[in-house]
Amino acid sequence: MTTTSRRTVLTALATATVAGPLMGGLGASTAHATGANDLYDSNTDLYTKLAGKEGTDFARRYKRHEQVDSDQKTALPYGRTAVLALHGGGIEGGTSELCLGIAGYDPATLAAKGGPAYDYWMFEAIRSSNNSELHVTSKNCDDKVALSIAAANLNVVSLHGCTAAQAGAPTTRPEAVVVGGLNSTFKAYLRDALGTAGFQTIDGSTEPDLAGVDPANICNRTLLGKGAQLEITTELRKSMFTVNTIAGRATSTTPVYDKFVAAVRSAIARLEASGGEQIIL
Repeated sequence: MTTTSRRTVLTALATATVAGPLMGGLGASTAHATGANDLYDSNTDLYTKLAGKEGTDFARRYKRHEQVDSDQKTALPYGRTAVLALHGGGIEGGTSELCLGIAGYDPATLAAKGGPAYDYWMFEAIRSSNNSELHVTSKNCDDKVALSIAAANLNVVSLHGCTAAQAGAPTTRPEAVVVGGLNSTFKAYLRDALGTAGFQTIDGSTEPDLAGVDPANICNRTLLGKGAQLEITTELRKSMFTVNTIAGRATSTTPVYDKFVAAVRSAIARLEASGGEQIIL
């Protein structure tokens, strides 16, 4: 009988971490939760109209993990969850770094941090200004790699940024996270874990623009047809970094960042261990 295969890398990162004094701070632009203000109808539209701009205006990074079961007698473990950040870099600052951390990687070195590693995909705007112009709303994301990663996993958690006003957070406590998506079990586990860690959570059902319930939303385009979405307010994301720039965030994470990452990872672990539809027969 063969030994259990460790998860190994099938593909290299599409783009290295951006260096240099790019700004894109957390408060650089106002987030918009829907596609009403988008300049591009889809990722394909953006890639077409900005042909030749990848690496200067925007970047894509992803990692997929090999799944191997060559043992005829025993079923071996497999990955079931992917982490996405559709508006990273200077659009919804901090979501790139959270994506890497929750997936199990150090955002600065990209080294595995130990414990489960999850597939991830992110789109990052890396201009020195006007990064919000590169926002493509979730239901219009048609990046082929992103769609294939979502479709290959039972679960997706998609990370976004919003304002406190969009989240419906009280002005006296603007640090909050809206938990949405069609997977009600995953939502409950995320709210439990984040709440236990001391974060203010808001049910996405109370904020329609942030609810993440459109079946076309990539967070729901999983093997189960449902997933989870986290909309994190500017104030909460700001507290996760001491240098709020595209170049600075990866190396300046705070204990708040660590606590948030750990909470989401614990919710993923609980979901994957829950049995039922988490088991592929």
